[in-house]
Amino acid sequence: MWIAKPQRLLRITTWILLIIMASGLVVILTHTAWPRGGFDLVGLVQGLEAALNITILLGAAALFLATVEVRIKRKRALKAIHELRALAHVIDMHQLTKDPERLRLHAQETASSPKRTLRGPELIRYLDYCSEMLSLIGKLAALYVQKFDDPVALAAVNEVEELTTGLSRKIWQKIMILNAFAAEELV
Repeated sequence: MWIAKPQRLLRITTWILLIIMASGLVVILTHTAWPRGGFDLVGLVQGLEAALNITILLGAAALFLATVEVRIKRKRALKAIHELRALAHVIDMHQLTKDPERLRLHAQETASSPKRTLRGPELIRYLDYCSEMLSLIGKLAALYVQKFDDPVALAAVNEVEELTTGLSRKIWQKIMILNAFAAEELV
């Protein structure tokens, strides 16, 4: 999977940039003209401040370069997980009109009502398929980050799994109602 593969070109580029930065620091330090008469207090403070600023900036740049690959992978993983979340909502939208109470009440249809062609067993099968698809979406989200130990991506996967589990629970409530109807021989 793309998330488990190391990005070799990016890693090589990062190492080259880190080596250039370290080499530049070494060149600056070796070519610095040190005062012959020693440091006065003001010169020492200014020199330490400049050295501290350079160290902080180089450290921040090194940290940025070292985390580029993780940030790219996180962005791609979150995008894929977002697509799975959207797919779960699409499945939920399709099952919303499959209300088991409409079979029992023989409700009056209006001109804008969707056609309800599924009866008891077919409706149970349809809802079961919806539940299975939601379960698969939750498992696919987990597979996306299987070899990517990033807390942000793992949190997104947990949210998708909670979403699909909750939606599946609602669907199973409908299935249980339909099974109760069947036991009463109303379907």
